[in-house]
Amino acid sequence: MKKIIGITMGDPAGIGPEISIKAFQKKGLYEKCNPLLVGDKSIVESYLEKFPEIQLKVNAITTPEDGLYEWGTIDVIDLASVDANELQVGEVSKEAGNAAYLYVEKVIELALEGKVDATVTNPLNKEALNLAGHHFAGHTEIYGQLTNTNKFSMMLADGDLRVVHVSTHVSLRQACDLVKKERVLDVINIAHHACVNLGIENPRIAVAGLNPHCGENGLFGTEEIDEIIPAIEAAESEGINVFGPLPADTVFSKARGGMYDIVVTMYHDQGHIPLKLLGFVFDKEENKWKEVSGVNITLGLPIIRTSVDHGTAFDQAGKMTASELSLENAIDYAVQLANNVNKEAAIR
Repeated sequence: MKKIIGITMGDPAGIGPEISIKAFQKKGLYEKCNPLLVGDKSIVESYLEKFPEIQLKVNAITTPEDGLYEWGTIDVIDLASVDANELQVGEVSKEAGNAAYLYVEKVIELALEGKVDATVTNPLNKEALNLAGHHFAGHTEIYGQLTNTNKFSMMLADGDLRVVHVSTHVSLRQACDLVKKERVLDVINIAHHACVNLGIENPRIAVAGLNPHCGENGLFGTEEIDEIIPAIEAAESEGINVFGPLPADTVFSKARGGMYDIVVTMYHDQGHIPLKLLGFVFDKEENKWKEVSGVNITLGLPIIRTSVDHGTAFDQAGKMTASELSLENAIDYAVQLANNVNKEAAIR
């Protein structure tokens, strides 16, 4: 039986609605899953009116059981949280930020109730989210709080290159302070179980160092000696196939070449930069993104959550020119996890 995948619309003033429509246009989406959009019917209808060449119907529902899941129809859990006629596309607003939060809240509720098999999120805008009074650094933290999960981490993937983070949305100064044995060990374990859930039998886990040259035996910093190496040794004692610490300036090239299945990174940019260098292709001639690929996956949750690996792109919103590739990648990962993972167990 095909899995029901709950897909949030994202910030309705951003590109989330249009890349969702583009993804739902493709027959192949319905061959792999039963896709369900969580958002606002009026937003989808406003795009279909503006772009009449898109031949899709909207089926507004209140529960996944009422979905048709037929190619040519977009099933929408309609929260009626924002008026399409008043929404300023391409602009930050608390109204759009609140709507984006409500979509996420609803899809998490559906997943916890077992009414959808996995969740996929379109981009939200952190400024708009906070203007609306929802004080979170991003999706990952919302999912952590609403699922009562304390130990979770962000994984980025582009093809077979995967990275998972010890810390994400904190300052660089804070990130250094968060490199502690217990947290590094937790993330190594999370990375191991994530790879197993993806069908990798004996994952090879690389752990990046924090400092240049992994500290050069304490010359450039002692975090490797004091925190990272003890975490690696503890993971090895648990039977995990782990390597490191390895210099961050070479480990990603090795992982991309197939030496490792996943890289544990110490902070946000250390993991994001190599993934986005691969997945984000900028067209110099046309002065725009030609391709945006990659997937963001929250690990350690009791439900499945994958996401696009890009922002709301307000400068492109409303034009139907944004690429849906990252959303399609995220849906593919969600389907793969939903097919492989026992829903009774956490995605750890």
